[in-house]
Amino acid sequence: MSDQPVIAERTPVVLELEAGETYWWCICGRSKEQPFCDGSHAGTDFEPIPFEVTETRRYALCRCKYTEDSPFCDGRHKQLPAE
Repeated sequence: MSDQPVIAERTPVVLELEAGETYWWCICGRSKEQPFCDGSHAGTDFEPIPFEVTETRRYALCRCKYTEDSPFCDGRHKQLPAE
């Protein structure tokens, strides 16, 4: 099994998240419920990353899976090699 995540999308998704809720961010890139985990990591070395936000507002969440500020987009998708 590859130790590199699948690039789900090369753009972030902007969603309104609720303060105090726990979300599970997909790190493997295989989830059909991007950017959230749907269990598609089963059988891999990947585990979803739980997170909460402190303020209800819109957030840009990473879908390329290469952010260094997970689960938030840091623009790293712009530096990925072409497909």
